[in-house]
Amino acid sequence: MSALIGIYFGTLTAGGTNGTRASEGTGATPVSIGPLNTATNEISAATKLAIRCDSGYAAAANATITPTGTTAAKWALAPDNSGSAGTFGAYGAALTITGAITAVNQLFWAKAKATSDESPSNDTSVDLVIAATISPA
Repeated sequence: MSALIGIYFGTLTAGGTNGTRASEGTGATPVSIGPLNTATNEISAATKLAIRCDSGYAAAANATITPTGTTAAKWALAPDNSGSAGTFGAYGAALTITGAITAVNQLFWAKAKATSDESPSNDTSVDLVIAATISPA
C-alpha cells in the first residue's frame, strides 16, 4: 500500500490532479533535476512540483517537506507564488506547507546545485520526505 500523500512532477496545474506521482523508496519514478555541470558549480532552474493527498484524505496545515540523504544540502525548496517559485529556503532546509493539503495539487518548487568538489554522477541519494497528519477528508 502506498502512502496517502505524495509528491508529483511533470505537467502540473494548481488545484488539478495531473502529474506523475514520484516513487516512494523504489527509484522507479523519481523527481529528476539536471544534469548539472560540476565544473561550473551549476544551479538548476526551479522545477515545479506538487503535493497532494489520495482521494478521500486531507493533511492538516503545517506539513513539512524535507530533503534527506547524502547530498540533501544541495537541494532547496520554495513555496508557490501564483505559478512561480516563491523565495527559496536555505539549501537542505525543510519547506512548510501552511495550508491544508487535499486531493488536488498544491504547488511548490525545488532546485539543486552541483559543486566542483564532486564527480559527475547520477545522484539518487536524496529523498523528499513528507511529515504530515493525514485523516479522512
